[in-house]
Amino acid sequence: MTEAVTSEPCRLDVWLWRARFFKTRSLASRFIEEGRVRLHRDGAEARIDKPSRAVRVGDGLVFALGGRVVAISVADPGSRRGPAVEARTLYVALDEA
Repeated sequence: MTEAVTSEPCRLDVWLWRARFFKTRSLASRFIEEGRVRLHRDGAEARIDKPSRAVRVGDGLVFALGGRVVAISVADPGSRRGPAVEARTLYVALDEA
């Protein structure tokens, strides 16, 4: 993968699907439309309600899934929905202090 490819933004619903937080893009889109995802970028926090919103490397995402709060930082937009081992390289889990 080239450096130019990894720095490009990616749709949030596609990224959540590629990172295997959701089984389908439709489920990811519905989750986002319900306003259940918060985006942290450049010191600002925003609730996201549009699946087409772009995420970039370094963005922070916080959402509740499966009875737990997930706080992650986007490490790579990815290029496909690969196996779970590959999906885990797309983000870094953040410690909840």
